[in-house]
Amino acid sequence: MEVNVPYGKDEKFLIDVNDSQLTGVFNPNHVNKVDENQEIDHALENPFDSESFEKFIDTNERIVFIINDGTRPTPTAKILKHIYPKIKDKNVYFIIATGVHRAPTEEEYNFIFGTDIYQDLKKKDLIHCHDCKNDKMDFLGNSSNGTKMYINKIVAEAKKVIPISSIEPHYFAGYTGGRKSFLPGVASYDTISQNHYLALQDSARALKLDGNPVHEDMMDAMKVLQNIDVFAIEAVLDSNHDIYAITTGNLSTAFYAGIDKSKEVYNVQIPHKADIVITAAPYPMDVDLYQSQKALDNGKLALKQEGILILVAKCRTGIGPKPFYNLLSSEKDAQAVLDKIHNSWQLGYHKAAKMAQIDTWAETWAVTDLTEQEMQNVHFRPFHDLNSAFKEAVKQKGPNASVIVFPAGSMTVPEVK
Repeated sequence: MEVNVPYGKDEKFLIDVNDSQLTGVFNPNHVNKVDENQEIDHALENPFDSESFEKFIDTNERIVFIINDGTRPTPTAKILKHIYPKIKDKNVYFIIATGVHRAPTEEEYNFIFGTDIYQDLKKKDLIHCHDCKNDKMDFLGNSSNGTKMYINKIVAEAKKVIPISSIEPHYFAGYTGGRKSFLPGVASYDTISQNHYLALQDSARALKLDGNPVHEDMMDAMKVLQNIDVFAIEAVLDSNHDIYAITTGNLSTAFYAGIDKSKEVYNVQIPHKADIVITAAPYPMDVDLYQSQKALDNGKLALKQEGILILVAKCRTGIGPKPFYNLLSSEKDAQAVLDKIHNSWQLGYHKAAKMAQIDTWAETWAVTDLTEQEMQNVHFRPFHDLNSAFKEAVKQKGPNASVIVFPAGSMTVPEVK
């Protein structure tokens, strides 16, 4: 069977997998298409535990919008197309929730907002990109876990805030969306570091909320926002990145309602684990290795012990944050990396830890635009062509090796039936 695996924005690899070997090609679940315009309008008029959007914005006070950066597939431009005519003459301001990510490029800004709206906001100087290290922060209190909640002064001083986000499984927070607009989205570096340290625990994983220390810390930290009126807009996308559902209103209620819809899309059932798993990070989640790692972490859930996990990700802008790369490349093997993490902690180590953990029980290979040396330095067997990697994997594991493919590995979370 010929299998299509996406690479970058417009490229793809075609690999030939014997039918006897192919356990399956698993994408996010097929769901019925909805009328996106109707879905957005209905959600804005019928929020959870909140007044309608139009009543929420009926104010002369400043309304701060928290917008995801270019590493997320959030359909911000589609949502803004509906609401911008209603808010463009109001006292509004937009902050990009970068967390610890870099600022968007001009191409990404146009993707995030849509060209016309972006140019209008840029002309009016109504966009600020959050800088977790240099922006002025306000201290709002501690979570019960002790995380000190410092968030961007622009958000902390706002009376009304509208986060626009998307919900999909997240490899250590359980799910993206909701509370993540604030933490890590517009939080200080130290606040993010304290929260993400909890990701080293085994209970911090995809789909898990109850007992997940990262999620519970985030939700607890949201209590400090009690003096800010929040109207959340949460999107759930299907496998084509089209809108499947929109939930709005109360931050917590809209988030959990979105999770129910997210499960219908992303949680896939597989018959058994495989010897070879190919997992791709689709555009725009292939921006760098740091973001592409999500596809690797999901793919591992379908891999047999001592199997081969092949990451396919263009890594358009390179590796990602330096602490992440420096840690992985500082030791010759994965166990040594894990030992170092146990002895010290820096933000960015959580992803390195999750990657290194896989290498203690399986092989990780990668097909990227990174140099072979860069891939080797972070403990991947390097390739630039998926066909070459797949043929070598079959040669190593044998002609009867079972194969699973995830063309959208960043958004597909497998569970064995």
